[in-house]
Amino acid sequence: MKYVYIMIFMGMFVSNLIFCLYRKYLLIMLMMLEFMVLNIFFFLNFYLYFYNINYFFLMIFLVVTVCEGVMGVAIMVNMFRMYGLDYFCIFNLLI
Repeated sequence: MKYVYIMIFMGMFVSNLIFCLYRKYLLIMLMMLEFMVLNIFFFLNFYLYFYNINYFFLMIFLVVTVCEGVMGVAIMVNMFRMYGLDYFCIFNLLI
């Protein structure tokens, strides 16, 4: 059980590191955000299983996660249609 928590926190560390290193590309940022959410989901799953708590909270968490993912993909598609790529350095506001 201890190794599972270590792997979850290592996954969170790696996803935060990649999120910070590749912050210029929207697609990679969205993928790392989803990876962080997946790590949080695994942590909540083990936590709720360990304390025998109802799993209804996980369903609410997954619904919010799906809404967040859809919003990110919609913004990315809009950016592709307007500018042609997801590279943030072409925008004057983010320099």
